[in-house]
Amino acid sequence: MYHRSTPGSRLPCATQTPMEIVMSPNKACPVVLSHSSAPRILLFRHPQAGVQLVKGTIEAGEAPALAALRELREESGIETATVVSDLGCWNAEHLDQVWSFHLCEVDIPLPEQWTHQTLDDHGHAFAFFWAPLDDLPLAECHPVFRRALKYLVAATRPIAGKAGLAGDWAGAALRLNPEQSRSSLTPRG
Repeated sequence: MYHRSTPGSRLPCATQTPMEIVMSPNKACPVVLSHSSAPRILLFRHPQAGVQLVKGTIEAGEAPALAALRELREESGIETATVVSDLGCWNAEHLDQVWSFHLCEVDIPLPEQWTHQTLDDHGHAFAFFWAPLDDLPLAECHPVFRRALKYLVAATRPIAGKAGLAGDWAGAALRLNPEQSRSSLTPRG
């Protein structure tokens, strides 16, 4: 999947205009939102790199949406998800990464929190949890994940509105909680 974009922009993957630069995503990021009254997003704590979204490399010949489902399965243990919407591509401005975001729905109820032992990424245990979109733990994230979450807050605003989750949560999600401390974290590749 390709999209045309100027560096640093955030456009849907299918957007194409002749005067812009062609970008191809190399990372897939499944996005899972809760069905609770206040919108929440699925995140995890990496034991060495802080709070993150599920994200991984799109393999040669693999469609970004299928890569998103594979990464969700490998990193969280969720095997019953489907992609319901393409949330666009985003230039991470980090290690030449272009992320392709995919809104996923899960067919089974998920717990409030759980730990998944990965088979890749050196066999780390990832601690999953739901974060309110109006109170994201941005200070616990590497800057690239902070920027990605800010993008997702804007990208999911119309979806949350359609699902009856509308409210003024989007602006609030971009503020750091003053009690959270900054740290230097390294995201996974």
